[in-house]
Amino acid sequence: MIIGIITRKSISEEGHSIDIVYEDIRSAVTKNNGIPIGIILDRNYKEILNTCDGIIFQGGDEVGEFDLETLKHLYNKDIPVLGICLGMQEMGILFNGKLSSNTNHRKKLNYAHSVYIKTNSKLASIFNQNIIKVNSRHKDYLTCTDLSVVGISNDGIIEAIEDKSKRFFIGVQWHPESMLSYDNIQNKIFEKFIKACQNK
Repeated sequence: MIIGIITRKSISEEGHSIDIVYEDIRSAVTKNNGIPIGIILDRNYKEILNTCDGIIFQGGDEVGEFDLETLKHLYNKDIPVLGICLGMQEMGILFNGKLSSNTNHRKKLNYAHSVYIKTNSKLASIFNQNIIKVNSRHKDYLTCTDLSVVGISNDGIIEAIEDKSKRFFIGVQWHPESMLSYDNIQNKIFEKFIKACQNK
């Protein structure tokens, strides 16, 4: 399965503007027998997306110019999407979501807090449990969205959203790709995502 990973803007050590794919995400895709490719969105994004079986929107600092337009295209075509951190926020924004700032969830811990997952959600069926512990390193958070909110932190922050009617349209606020070395349950979201990409 070819998995497109939407690149994020960054700056090289020499000060050059670059587009990056995080190694943890690339590794999570290959661990589950996917073939990762970095995608730089531009005006021809639909042609690029047609080569992919599913798309991951990484974490980052700000919404990309074509990100919301791309998400809408993927949603309408029912192409599997996994949104992580900023990626989840972008999914929420597309469906009338609003953002606010929160510095309490930016922590350098393997387990920062618990997430309570809604029973009967697709995410609950993936993890096969309703409470998980997660890492956390985001400064902004969703305050609302028309997508189904299926994960909440112990202090009431939206941590997971989905549209159960789609093959796979799930966003999570934490970084499961950075937990694979010490928490095997987090791999399930990548496993199920790539499995959904196979079911065309």
